[in-house]
Amino acid sequence: MPATPTLPPFSLSQLTALDHSPPQLVALAARCGYGFAGVRLLPAAPGGIAYALMDDAAMLRETLARIADSGVKIFDLEMIRIGADFEPSRHAAFFEVGQRLGAQCILVAGDDPDRVRLTASYARLCDAARPYGLSCDLEFMPWTEVRDLASALDIVSAADRDNGGVLVDALHFDRSASRLDDLARVPRQWLHYAQLCDGPAERPTTAAGLIHAARCERLLPGEGGIDLVDLWRALPAGLPVGVEIPNEVRAPQLGAEAWARAALAAAKATVLRALAANAAQA
Repeated sequence: MPATPTLPPFSLSQLTALDHSPPQLVALAARCGYGFAGVRLLPAAPGGIAYALMDDAAMLRETLARIADSGVKIFDLEMIRIGADFEPSRHAAFFEVGQRLGAQCILVAGDDPDRVRLTASYARLCDAARPYGLSCDLEFMPWTEVRDLASALDIVSAADRDNGGVLVDALHFDRSASRLDDLARVPRQWLHYAQLCDGPAERPTTAAGLIHAARCERLLPGEGGIDLVDLWRALPAGLPVGVEIPNEVRAPQLGAEAWARAALAAAKATVLRALAANAAQA
C-alpha cells in the first residue's frame, strides 16, 4: 500500500477573513484545522483594514492568550510596503510585536519605481528584521513596482541577505505571466511559504481590475483556470501554504467558518494532487 503523502503546514491568511481581529482569526484557524494564521498589522492601502497590535496592548494580550490556548501559531505578518521614502527604523514596534507573536515571515511589497533605491531599502529592511528572527518575503504583484517573479528574484539576489525571500502567490504568479522556468531558479532558502488560491482563466486587463480581483474575488483552489497543480509541483515539497482566498460575496454567504473550512479542504486537495503527480513521475 502506498504511503500517505505528508502535507505541509497550512496557515489561514488574514485576507481570507479580514473582518476577524487577530485573536478572532487565531480562534477561527483553530476551529477549522489550520496550524497557523497570518495577521495584518499594517494596511495594504491607505485606510485599509489592519490590526495595529503595536498600539493595542489589550488586543495583543488577547491574541497571545488565544495562541497559547489553541496551539495555533502566527506564521506571517502583513505588510510592509517599501516606497521612495522608506525607513526601516519606523517599523521597530512592528518587529517587536512580531517576535512576541512568534512570527516567522514579513510580507513585503515594493512601491518604489527606482529599482536601485528599492533594492537598497529592501536590504536595510532585512537587516532591521533579522535580530527579531523574521524573514522579509518580497511579494511580486503586477500592479506594483515588483511586477513579476523575475523582478523579485533580481531584487532579492542583489540585496543578498540571508533572511531575504520571495513570496509566490498563485494569483499573482498567473496574472503577471511569471514562468515556471523562473521558479526553478529560486534558491530553496529564499522560499519560506507560498500563497494558494484560484482565479478565473480570463485575466483582468487594468490595474484596478487586478487589485479588485485579488482583494475581493478569489476562488477556491480547483474552481478557476490557474494551473495550480503544475505550480505546486514546481515548489519544494513541504513548503508552508498560506491559504489566502478573499471573496466578498461568497464568504459572507457561507459564513467565515464554513468559508475557511472550504478553503482549507480545497487547498489540501490541490497540494495532494501535486504530490501525487510528482510521486507518479518519480
